[in-house]
Amino acid sequence: MYKRLVVFFSIFLFLATFGVSKSFATRNYIIATATPGGTYYPVGVAIATLINMKLAKKGITATAITSAGSGENVQLLKNKEADFAILQGLFGSMAYNGKGVYKKPQKYFYSVTSLWPNVEHFSLLSKYAKTGNIMDLKGLHKRFSIGKRGSGTEGSGKTILSALGIKVGKDIKPVYLGYNASADAMINGRIVGANTPAGPPVAAIVRLFARAGADKVKVLNFTDAQLKKIDSNYDVWFRYVIKPGTYPGQKKAINTIAQPNFLAVRKGLPQKDVYTIVKTIYENLPFLHNIHKATYYIKLNSAISGLPVPLAKGAAKYYEEQGIKIPNKLLIK
Repeated sequence: MYKRLVVFFSIFLFLATFGVSKSFATRNYIIATATPGGTYYPVGVAIATLINMKLAKKGITATAITSAGSGENVQLLKNKEADFAILQGLFGSMAYNGKGVYKKPQKYFYSVTSLWPNVEHFSLLSKYAKTGNIMDLKGLHKRFSIGKRGSGTEGSGKTILSALGIKVGKDIKPVYLGYNASADAMINGRIVGANTPAGPPVAAIVRLFARAGADKVKVLNFTDAQLKKIDSNYDVWFRYVIKPGTYPGQKKAINTIAQPNFLAVRKGLPQKDVYTIVKTIYENLPFLHNIHKATYYIKLNSAISGLPVPLAKGAAKYYEEQGIKIPNKLLIK
């Protein structure tokens, strides 16, 4: 099991503040995120903070924990070591349907809400970026961080590169680092590039551009033909353009790709709590916006967009109350 930094909010302070009786049964839910430096972690912390502030009086609290990302989060849900988790659309699809790295369908979790686009940032030191396209990694033969072992970053990165005929272990020499560690290693010249999928602006990429210099680093582009190849086995990726100025000194748009991130919940949780949590998220979006820019993508009109697995009944109930028509593929059979 990967070591995880557990972020505890002052639950007892909340309980005292809201005057909750000691005899009142509190349900503390664990939300699995990913490594610091990306987007999963701060968004998970924001959601947990919101739950603690708004729902402690109702006996619902939350704790956000770091993890290796989607790959480990699927396992945490299975082992009941996490109650909620942020997952890549790719990993949700692979796990639920028993594809890719999963030999059997993993039917022990449901969707809660779509969150934000998980945008691919394949960064490379400029002196190795001959064209500025992802195919610059073909025949590179240099040390490249593919993400922590067992992480969603590693899984999605290898899936993307494999679809384009770029072989990890041959074309690039894999190094397994988290986001901040990858940025530091590039700055120090210990690796030449890294895979950092997250919602812009990504803290680790901001740091990389600021410290290494925008002229020293490139985030690689993808063509439409490459996107089509990558998405041929999993209907999750789409075009995403990172606007100029998103990162320090970034003068040109970056034509990359993205997949949806979503909040998942393990089977067995009280659906009335799932309903209450979803309702609380959508009634308090300005609070989340103040924590991280990625939460601006969380909107009721796109709450079920791109979800790869069926909705938890509590979440479906709330969306139906809001007039959202849920397709059959997202209803629990």
